[in-house]
Amino acid sequence: MKLTRKLVLAKAKASDLDSVRKLNCWGCSLSDISIFSQIPNIDVLTLSVNSISSLSPLAGCHSLCELYLRRNSIQSLSELCHLRSLARLRVLWLAENPCCGPEASRYRLTVLRCLPRLQKLDNQVVTEEEVSLALTHGEDITTPPTTVQDQLSTNGMADVDTENDPLNYNMEETNKIREQLGMKLLARDKFESLSSPVTKEAKLPFKKTHTLEAVLLLMKDLDEEELQIVHTVALNRLQMYTVGTETLKDAMKTEKTTDMQH
Repeated sequence: MKLTRKLVLAKAKASDLDSVRKLNCWGCSLSDISIFSQIPNIDVLTLSVNSISSLSPLAGCHSLCELYLRRNSIQSLSELCHLRSLARLRVLWLAENPCCGPEASRYRLTVLRCLPRLQKLDNQVVTEEEVSLALTHGEDITTPPTTVQDQLSTNGMADVDTENDPLNYNMEETNKIREQLGMKLLARDKFESLSSPVTKEAKLPFKKTHTLEAVLLLMKDLDEEELQIVHTVALNRLQMYTVGTETLKDAMKTEKTTDMQH
């Protein structure tokens, strides 16, 4: 299962990915976590009891302090190379993964050689003596080969929802509308996906243009004052159409009367 933007925001109770600091996805049957290439400010992350095999999407989460990965599908300790750049990482729980192997002491020393800043590994406090021993006796691990999924994740393209999201082309039109109304422009994370239940349930009976989609997305983000502005502008626009229609009807009526007189 793929961890999506919608699921992240729902679980974190956040409005956008940049504001996500803590996330608990314990036991969610996850195998694809490429979305984390778009969540750079995460501090505490729980991903235990899933089917995760690659840690490459976490390489850019430089604020990460605690990471819980117990009982996943991580086959090789080389995946830890993706965590080397995470200078703030202090707590890691990796136990019950295939990469741990049968020799607990060797496994522990190898992890600490790769990540010597850890203060707690698998719920056990790391001592200075352990780190010193790890630097001499721990196995030196190398970066795993880059997979297609890793490449996509690095490029921020692994999330198909993002790649195919109509918001990519609706955002410009929505911000044009906001600018015309004197409102602050929004970043992409502020937009809700068109696949959300609200828009699905709407099922408008007419064909929606990109501009209309942008307006509908815009409406969800507005407060009462901003909605009142939109309401006023919409009424003015409707009045213009009404006046135009009435003028056309009057003109046609006059033309018809003139024809009958002649």
